[in-house]
Amino acid sequence: MPRSNPSTVPVSAPPVEPVPRLHRLRSPWAALLVWGLTRLWLVPAALKLPPLDGDGTLDPSVDRVYRGWFEVLSGGAFPAHDVSWQYPPGAALPILAPGALPGLDYGLAFIVTAAVTDALVMAGLLWLVVRRGRSVAAPWLWTVALAVLSTVPWNRFDLQVTAVAMAALAVAASRRAWADRAFGALVALGALVKVWPVLLLAGTERGRRTRQAWIAAAVAGVVLLAGFALAMPHALSFLTAQKSRGIQIESVGALPFHVARHLGWSGTWKAKDGSHEFVGPGVETVSLVMQGLTVLALGWLVYWRLRSERSAPWMLPDAALTAVLLFVVTSRVISPQYLIWLVGLGAVCLLRRETSQRPVVFLILAACLFTTLGFPLLYRELRDDADPLAIANLFVRNGLLLVAAGLSAVRLWRAGRVGR
Repeated sequence: MPRSNPSTVPVSAPPVEPVPRLHRLRSPWAALLVWGLTRLWLVPAALKLPPLDGDGTLDPSVDRVYRGWFEVLSGGAFPAHDVSWQYPPGAALPILAPGALPGLDYGLAFIVTAAVTDALVMAGLLWLVVRRGRSVAAPWLWTVALAVLSTVPWNRFDLQVTAVAMAALAVAASRRAWADRAFGALVALGALVKVWPVLLLAGTERGRRTRQAWIAAAVAGVVLLAGFALAMPHALSFLTAQKSRGIQIESVGALPFHVARHLGWSGTWKAKDGSHEFVGPGVETVSLVMQGLTVLALGWLVYWRLRSERSAPWMLPDAALTAVLLFVVTSRVISPQYLIWLVGLGAVCLLRRETSQRPVVFLILAACLFTTLGFPLLYRELRDDADPLAIANLFVRNGLLLVAAGLSAVRLWRAGRVGR
């Protein structure tokens, strides 16, 4: 037999070291570290503790509005005669919750409850990453996007209702016997705090899972609503509170009026119904158009449900994000805190690597940056001066949300057609 030539024996190449920067970003503990560092600044900033921001005077939403609601609610009634109270009765829960913290001023206690909610959400996301093998992109989004939104998340109760919605979607993903009923009950609870979580029902799977979730949501909603109505007067005042809403100056419908102000439009803005809205020629017409677009969006969601395959576990959070995005861009109001809803739903979508909404989430993250530039940094210039830079920033932010909504719907439609 011929002898082998040692010179022809292949020599293995030395191992290639992994790229450290990408490898580290895949670690959930890196996300936790960044989360901790950002919150060490953001929570004291929300409290306006020196030297970060002034003399400790809290955001007016907490210090005056929420504190006033707390005093009325503590007396056993809803603040029905306050034009800024336009929420379902469940909103009383996050407003009253700070009162359970003894020895703390209401404003401080409110921000503490928001910070605890933020921590619980982050803990839940990390648990799903470590114990269930979900994507680390979810806690990274939650960490970065809320930091980009600055102190707004800790000065509003949208963080709490978003946590309920995220918990509902996480429960539904377990597919246990009780999961659909628990999902429906949590949706009902969230909807009684702010109405939008009811849109989470849009993506429920056909058959038994839809029946159980929808029936549980209906039963829990009726029971909770009846309990509030029997326990406290004016619990149902929110049903008529939204009728008089106009076009809030940060909404998509406000864009033509910002331009019209430079072209001699005779209208102006006014503090109305707890926000700053445009009043003047054409506003009522645009308001009706926006309401019509909301109806069309809901009609599209119904059509999508009839034509789509929704058995994949990632379809439920994907559909929830699409539904809420469509609601936001067609709403007469887009407040900065609405981005918290989108970030929370986007984080749940990113838990699944198969999600159809990954590029949509990046658009939402970009919109968070321009939202913070618009409020609080350029808000006065937008409202009082019709400053071109402030208007351009609003056009970019709302444009990103419009593109995100359209892309989200297209990708959800395509994902729902797979296998049909």
